[in-house]
Amino acid sequence: MRKEFCSEFLGTFSMVFIGCIAIKQGYSAPIVSLAFGFAVFLVILTSRRFSGAHINPAVSIAFAISGELDRKLLPVYVIAQLTGALLAAIIIGEYGATEFTITINSGIIIEIFITFILMFGIYLTIWHTNNDAFVAIIVGIIVALLAFYFGQYTGASMNPARTFGPNVVSGNANQIPIYFVSTIIGGIIAAFLSKKLNKSNQA
Repeated sequence: MRKEFCSEFLGTFSMVFIGCIAIKQGYSAPIVSLAFGFAVFLVILTSRRFSGAHINPAVSIAFAISGELDRKLLPVYVIAQLTGALLAAIIIGEYGATEFTITINSGIIIEIFITFILMFGIYLTIWHTNNDAFVAIIVGIIVALLAFYFGQYTGASMNPARTFGPNVVSGNANQIPIYFVSTIIGGIIAAFLSKKLNKSNQA
């Protein structure tokens, strides 16, 4: 349990730190998107063997539903992810908060959609390979592309922890529940679709 906590804490810290540093430096949207994608790639490559490198409560909840994560470990993962993200945000300062530039309803739909795409993309990848490098490359690319195309509308969170840390530090905590609910819904939909497809394949 200590191993999983440390892995998720450090992994989520690294992802938020690298991505939000790019925002703090004033880099363009493509560079910021690449920074988040590269951070995810790096974390998966180095820590997947220890905890699965979820670095995202929506991913951990989805995996708990579909059976890839022992449900007893779910609180450990989520606490590690949220605290890791918060520490990174405290160090960086008031940069990287996610917020909607469109209507709330449209923003919620986008966050549900992109989190679903991310999570289902993860399922499709791990169904075909358990190679850490391949999983890291594919998931990193998915994150970078979704961040690039949808970041201008919602910040492309796809991750409750990614929103939690920067938004708390930036004073935008009122947005956190909306992101939590929408991203978790997206992950849950992917998890139930995954279970349904697995049952169909086993029939």
